[in-house]
Amino acid sequence: MTDDLTDDRTARTLRTIAPYLADWASFQAAYHGMPGLQLAVGRRGEVFVDLAWGKADLETGEDLTSDHLFRVASHSKTFTGVMVMQLVERGELRLDDAVGTLVPELDGTRAADVTVRELLGHQGGIVRDSSDGDFWQHHKPFLDREQVLDVVRAEGVVFEPNEHFKYTNIGYSLLGIIIERVTGKTYDEVARAAVVAPLGLTRTGSELDPARAAEYAAGHTGRITHGDVRQVVPHVDTRAMAAATGWYSTAREMVRYGSAHVLGDTTLISDASKRIMQREESRVTVRGKELGRYGVGIEVGKVGDRGLVGHSGGYPGHITRTWIDPVDGLVVSALTNAVDGIAGQIANGVIQLIDLALAAADEVAASAAPGKGADGDRVAPVPADAPVGRFANLWGVADVVDLGGILHAINPRSPQPAEVAQRLVVSGGSLLHEPVAGFGTVGEAVQVERDADGAIVSVRIGAMTAWPVEVYRSRTGR
Repeated sequence: MTDDLTDDRTARTLRTIAPYLADWASFQAAYHGMPGLQLAVGRRGEVFVDLAWGKADLETGEDLTSDHLFRVASHSKTFTGVMVMQLVERGELRLDDAVGTLVPELDGTRAADVTVRELLGHQGGIVRDSSDGDFWQHHKPFLDREQVLDVVRAEGVVFEPNEHFKYTNIGYSLLGIIIERVTGKTYDEVARAAVVAPLGLTRTGSELDPARAAEYAAGHTGRITHGDVRQVVPHVDTRAMAAATGWYSTAREMVRYGSAHVLGDTTLISDASKRIMQREESRVTVRGKELGRYGVGIEVGKVGDRGLVGHSGGYPGHITRTWIDPVDGLVVSALTNAVDGIAGQIANGVIQLIDLALAAADEVAASAAPGKGADGDRVAPVPADAPVGRFANLWGVADVVDLGGILHAINPRSPQPAEVAQRLVVSGGSLLHEPVAGFGTVGEAVQVERDADGAIVSVRIGAMTAWPVEVYRSRTGR
């Protein structure tokens, strides 16, 4: 019963904070000068946020929608991992099968003894993109099948297997070739049958579809300096590298796909296969600094205390990130259409906000439990006239928002909302900055000025007056 109650509380909390999640993410995208952003947040079959903000194409001025297609790039590796695990489950392939056996053209090369598992986990020592990876900036086409094999033959192995984690798009291109060899079908045919059809996806595929050209969000260049004008980057076919970087999707469909990686959902692969994929295979550390963690075909990570799996993606003009909590079921996918996109920053920040709200909701529920009768044990409810909104002054911007039944003041410019959030609590009938140790105005009152109709004229958060953003703009001419 407790688990059911907690699950219901989680869903209610997500529904309540969904508008703020979209608002915070939109602010971040605008503040950092992104052309456009798709954001989707879902959990256990319910989608709470399906945001499209900004422009699909800065040159034409086309507005971005939730239906625009994004190239999700290295998310493709997770799709390829799923396709390999399906073959393993059917007994058509083994994780310890060697490349030389599966791809006879590579028999006798240094790559011949590298296993499927080592390719999936980037432990095969295979060259990342070849010594000429200028296809990433459209100076040449992406590699075809024979070119991939030529690269592996000529310069394929940089490290011995399992000597170092070495991220490799060529290695995943080999996995695409292996899938085709084992099944006797094209990579795209297998992808449609293995992933797209079972999930009922209509806006997801393994490679650029020219027939849908008008549906793709344009890619855009990054900025060297703040005032640079962005240019459109065209979409191209990734050819034999589709298994590493070719897929396209939308944020909403990435949430549906991500949900298939949650334990208990066996639409695509068994939980046993998920545990293989999601178990930490590599912890990537250089000179004492951890750079990331990887499983078998999927990234492994954490935001705060929440364990996650998923992937990022970097395609010429699109930067993307999806995180999945395989136990709780939360999925967050952020897609941006610029080379310097902040998809990872937005996805991480959204998860931080969610966890702030869930922690508050748990605290409020615990304080209301039987036996918590004394006023000092109860969390005071958020006042009906609480100064909720976005306020600005010379020093910046502050959001006052109800997260999980407790007011929080958050600087929406910060990419780390969990680190800057301050609680505002009711004590003795007054709204105060939470009375805890700190460098700011902890324990001091929040002052609110209202007009005759009760609308907020200004607030003092941190002892300085701040105004609703549009009022501040009119006062300052900004």
